[in-house]
Amino acid sequence: MVQRETADDIDSAAADWVAREDRRALTPSEARALEAWIEADSRRAGALLRARAVALRSESAAALGPTFDPLAFGAERRQPPSRRQLLTWGGGVAAAGAAVVAAVSLRAPEAHATGRGEMRLVPLQDGSTVMLNTDTRVTVRFDKDERRLQLLEGEAFITALEDPRPLVVLAGERRITTNGGAFRVRKLPDAPLDILVQQGRVGVRGRTDPAGAAVTLAANTRLMLPAQGATGAQKPRTVSADLVTRELAWREGKIAFEGETLALAAKTFARYSDTRIIIADHGLASETVVGLYSANDPVGFGRAVAEVFGAQALTEDGAVILRRGGAN
Repeated sequence: MVQRETADDIDSAAADWVAREDRRALTPSEARALEAWIEADSRRAGALLRARAVALRSESAAALGPTFDPLAFGAERRQPPSRRQLLTWGGGVAAAGAAVVAAVSLRAPEAHATGRGEMRLVPLQDGSTVMLNTDTRVTVRFDKDERRLQLLEGEAFITALEDPRPLVVLAGERRITTNGGAFRVRKLPDAPLDILVQQGRVGVRGRTDPAGAAVTLAANTRLMLPAQGATGAQKPRTVSADLVTRELAWREGKIAFEGETLALAAKTFARYSDTRIIIADHGLASETVVGLYSANDPVGFGRAVAEVFGAQALTEDGAVILRRGGAN
């Protein structure tokens, strides 16, 4: 009989994966191996999230220096309390507990942001995580009834662990709710709100009508919504697992194209770098691009596509200019 993996075994394996991630970006084969490892046991996703959170806390502690002792820091040595003191404190602890709950519910939201070209993993207090893409701003607030995240702008990938409280994402005029799942929400200027579900089930409804009918998204489904208008009139569509992988390549610092025009590719790179890609002739702008590219290397991308399309890639004044021979 095959022995079931213990929680300690899972935690140890999760720590090994986080150590690999810390040393360098995972290769595509390693990323696939990690995904397969997570899917093989429902306990592993939570273990990986805990290991990543511990790693982040460890980095913060390391910054305090090798002599830092968290147990001794600012602590005054005292005699243990007597039994009588413990009994006396009991009623006070109960009252203080109620006050803490009230304080938590009234606490201001936490704010998290990334700059252009920066990605950041934010661990939440329940073990869930939010991965922020480039130039993204969110606020997070938990209370006794719900876990709330507001996407002010940008793109976020949310991994929500199961919890009695729903996790609610507010994005523009939309309210996105799940009890457990993994999904991407993209909110960019002059573009539809883009919701892509990788795992679990997600409900989407109008923000001003939280009791209204919701559009339900299952795994490998996508919903694109206008900035204004009725949610119910929009229909989600099933997408392939390959498309989901391409859309989420930014989590590894990559941009994946599968037939997009060069003009759209240039616009995508502009989200990640101040170095602009300028296409000097219309014919070249309409050429289509396929491949996986580093998000922070527009110059390398420009040179690669120039070679493919028989064009020139010139760098000047903080820009990459693409033109075919003889183009003005």
